[in-house]
Amino acid sequence: MRELITTVRKAGVEILKIYAKEDFGVELKADQSPITLADKAANKVIIEELKILYSEIPILSEESKILPYDERKKWDQCFIVDPIDGTKEFIKRNGEFTVNIGLWKAGRMVEGIIYAPAKDLLYFTDKGSSFRVKEGVETKLPCEETETFTMVASNSHLNEATLDHLESLKSKYGTVEIKRVGSSLKMCMIADGSADYYPRLGPTSEWDTAAAQAILEASGAKILKWGTKEALEYNKENVLNPHFFASR
Repeated sequence: MRELITTVRKAGVEILKIYAKEDFGVELKADQSPITLADKAANKVIIEELKILYSEIPILSEESKILPYDERKKWDQCFIVDPIDGTKEFIKRNGEFTVNIGLWKAGRMVEGIIYAPAKDLLYFTDKGSSFRVKEGVETKLPCEETETFTMVASNSHLNEATLDHLESLKSKYGTVEIKRVGSSLKMCMIADGSADYYPRLGPTSEWDTAAAQAILEASGAKILKWGTKEALEYNKENVLNPHFFASR
């Protein structure tokens, strides 16, 4: 995914232009989730770039019309795109939002790139490994280590089920550090080693996890369905994910 670094940075430029404004043009979609002018601007950049660079690969994006499954089920590969993962974090102006692009091929996520424009923080896969670019320094993942068992949880979607699970972890590990983080940055923290565990016991969609899955797996970490520990699936008829967890 090294070849898409320029693409996500271009999307980031458009996002930050709107981030600097007072009015984000917030609207509610049919599922009551928010969308902003920045989501739309980033989606436009990404779709245009992917069509130029990879005209033969179809695209499944949160902010574009989703084609009927009768057509999508014929695909053997596709890009899965979230122009802004963490739109609620964008609206809160906390910087914890990302641009996500993943490549699904032959039934699995094979490549991924995630960029947090407000932090200028980049994660991507390349030749079977994962990398982080932080403060201009590129490092192969994992590159950090926790001192105590560290769980990451959502800033905007922490629920009772997750809190109950946290209590069970405290019984098992004694001390559990919890970090509240927005967007796919939670899974990036598992990939780079700055966190150990992320349970997601609430709704997500394929574009929320696709890029992160590739980055996690290439770093030696994993992301699996809750309970069954089976691999997450992509380009499904219903693009919602089951509950899952990510861990090192």
